[in-house]
Amino acid sequence: MFFSQAGARTRTWEASPSEHKKWVEVFKACDEDDKGYLSREDFKVAVVMLFGYKPSKIEADSVMSSVNPNTSGILLEEFLNVIRKKREAQLYRNEIRHIFTAFDRHYRGYLTLEDFQKAFKQVAPKLPERIILEVFREVDQDSDGHVSFKDFEYATNYGQNEA
Repeated sequence: MFFSQAGARTRTWEASPSEHKKWVEVFKACDEDDKGYLSREDFKVAVVMLFGYKPSKIEADSVMSSVNPNTSGILLEEFLNVIRKKREAQLYRNEIRHIFTAFDRHYRGYLTLEDFQKAFKQVAPKLPERIILEVFREVDQDSDGHVSFKDFEYATNYGQNEA
């Protein structure tokens, strides 16, 4: 795929000291009995407090299955790592949304070949027209002549978990 040929984008992000402090405070607030860990339910409450949504059963299962089996829940360091990754993914998705919106000059919620051509002319003016068409066709997963945000996000994430 064209987007993967440029290499996977390395995501590195660290929380600010104030954000880190907030995460620790949320952990402590959710660890009501000062157990030193968060139970499954405590973790769900913490996610609601930090991200404004209740994690699905699958998400909670995934996190809880990754914790040390010798503990009864998720320890502070594990919690901070999980939250950092969630925040990083949230920021990355927002960045992708921002780029998509910049390409979508008519605010239709999808990109046309014309949108792609205009965007590529700005960022890579010497790129041959056939390459732009090739990229558009590759990103337009359902071949409907429109690149949805879902298509765009998939293309930008292609190859991210490799290497």
